[in-house]
Parts: sequence; C-alpha cells; structure tokens
Amino acid sequence: MLGKLIIFAAPSGSGKTTIVKELLKILELKLAFSVSAANRKSRVGEEHGKDYYFLENEDFKNKIHNNEFVEWEEVYAGRFYGTLKEEVKEKREAGKNVIFDIDVVGALNIKELYGDDALTIFIMPPSVQELENRLQNRSTDSFEEIKKRIAKAEHELSFADKFDKIVVNDKLPEAVFETRKI
Repeated sequence: MLGKLIIFAAPSGSGKTTIVKELLKILELKLAFSVSAANRKSRVGEEHGKDYYFLENEDFKNKIHNNEFVEWEEVYAGRFYGTLKEEVKEKREAGKNVIFDIDVVGALNIKELYGDDALTIFIMPPSVQELENRLQNRSTDSFEEIKKRIAKAEHELSFADKFDKIVVNDKLPEAVFETRKI
C-alpha cells in the first residue's frame, strides 16, 4: 500500500522544521522525511542527503530539464529548491508516509498533483514580529537576508487558508501535540 504525503509549509522561522523533527521520532506514524534538493551551500551542521541534496546550479537545472522533480521553485532570486520524484516514489512504495518540510508554493503544487493522498499543514507564527525575532535569534542569516525572509513571509501568510489545516506555533510543545493529533 502506498504511503500518504504529509506536507508542512510555513514562512522561514515559523518552527516547521522543529515540528517535523519531533514528529519523525514517533515510530507508529511510519514517517519518512522527504529530502529536498537545493542549489545553495550547506549551513553549519547540515548534511548532504540528510537535510538537503545540495546541487550545483547546472545540476539542478539539468534535473528540471529532465523532469526529475515533483515540484520545484525559484524561492529567492537564483535560489532553487525542489522535490525529486524518485525520493517520493521510493518512500511511498516502501509503505512510508512521506513528510515534507517545504515552501508554500511547493506544498500547494504537491497537493494539486496528489489530491487526497496529500495532507497540507500550514505552520503559522504567532506574529510577524515574533517571526523576525526568531530569525534574528538563530543567527544564521544576515540582516539583509532576514529582511528578505520577512517580506516573503508576509506574502506566504496570505496562502494559509489554502491549506487543509493551520497550526499556530506560539508554544512549541502545544504545536507538536496539535500536529500529532492531525
């Protein structure tokens, strides 16, 4: 039996990655993480094949040309992210429920493609100001990068009502509990 798709999306800094990591610890959910491809350099602590498939620009564009992605998007100017078809197929055929941690547009594209086999969950920050505080506190991006992420977040928040479920991440343990129930 093919596994289902559980797709998490949210503005950067909303806590979706933390929530996804907590859910992956729950064995009875039979979850397998869908590793996205990106054409950016890895951050400290990130591993190729575990956190992302880090591809060179040319390699990423060749995969687009060869139709190897379920979805892909130029999230920021010159910065591409996508979900490899083979990644999803292998995990579903193994009976795993594939969990995604991707951007808003990619989530909606996968939902459109897979229909009822996919559940979309939008992780909502308590406020844009709190989102900016979280991005500053994690100290991984420059001031300019944070401003770009906040501008993008304001746009992404307008898509929340297109998702099957919305979870507000004000207090992490409560947000994890709520997503587990869903």
